[in-house]
Amino acid sequence: MKVLVTGGSGYLGIHVRRFFDADDFSRRAGFDILDPYDASRVADYDTVIHLAAHLDKSHAAAAECFRTNAEGTANLLAHMRVGATFIYASTKDVYGAHADAYTEVPESCATDYCGQSPLEWSKLMGERYVEYYAAARGVRACVFRLSAVYARPSEGNESNFVTHYVEAVKRGWPLSLPAGGRPLRDILHVEDFSRACHAFIDSGLARGTYNLGGGREQATTLRGIAETVGRLIQLEPVFEETTRTPAPVPFNYVSDLSRVRAELGWQPLIGVEDGLKSLL
Repeated sequence: MKVLVTGGSGYLGIHVRRFFDADDFSRRAGFDILDPYDASRVADYDTVIHLAAHLDKSHAAAAECFRTNAEGTANLLAHMRVGATFIYASTKDVYGAHADAYTEVPESCATDYCGQSPLEWSKLMGERYVEYYAAARGVRACVFRLSAVYARPSEGNESNFVTHYVEAVKRGWPLSLPAGGRPLRDILHVEDFSRACHAFIDSGLARGTYNLGGGREQATTLRGIAETVGRLIQLEPVFEETTRTPAPVPFNYVSDLSRVRAELGWQPLIGVEDGLKSLL
C-alpha cells in the first residue's frame, strides 16, 4: 500500500509518516497543495492522509485559510484516482460553542456559524469538498474531526498545548492556564490517531465522518495535564495565577466515540499518563 501524507514534515505529520512508512508531500519536501502539477502526484497513491493546513485562527488570516484549507483540499481531491482512499484531518472546533450543549459531543452536533474562526470555517468547507469529490470521483473518504492530538516535539514545528505544557513543566517555565486550568479536553496520542487512519483504510467503508479524541477515559483538565507531568518527573509546575487568559470555546470538550467504535472497531489504547510519559 502506497501512502502519502500531506504536511508530512509537520508536528503530527512526521509521526504519521513514520507509522505508515509513507512519502511526504509538504513545502519542506518541495510540494504545494495549491499547485495543480504538484497535486497530480496523489494519483500515484493508494491512500492520502491530508494533514497540511494553514492553522492561524486570526481574522487577518482568513484569505490564506480559505485558500489553503478549502481550495487546497479540493485541488488534491480533483487528482485522486478511482478507488483510492482520502483521509481528511478536520477539527472538533467546527462545532464551536454548540459543543457546550453536550457532555460527550456526537457527530450530530450543529456546525452552523456561531463565531467560529476562519480556520474552523475553512476546515468545514474542506469537509464539503471531501463529500463532493469522493462521491463524484469514486474515492473512499474519511473525515476525522480531531480533538487535541499530541506528539513529541520536532525541529521547526510548533507544538500544540499538550506538548507545550510538558516542555514548560520540564523547564520550569511559568504556565498561564485559561480559566484557572479547569477546561476539560480528551487528548489523543498521535499513534492512536494513526491507528484510526489504518482502521478506516482496512474497513472497506466508502465514507465516514467521525469525532476522534481520547473519549471520556482520556479526558483531563488543562491543569491536570501539567500536574500529571509534574508528578511523573517530580517537579512542581509553575503556574502564573495572576494572568487572565480567555476561556476556550467550547469550555469542555469530550468526543463521543460511539460511531468510530461501532464502524471502525477503533478505540484509543494509550492512556493519559502513558502518553505524557512518551513526551518525556
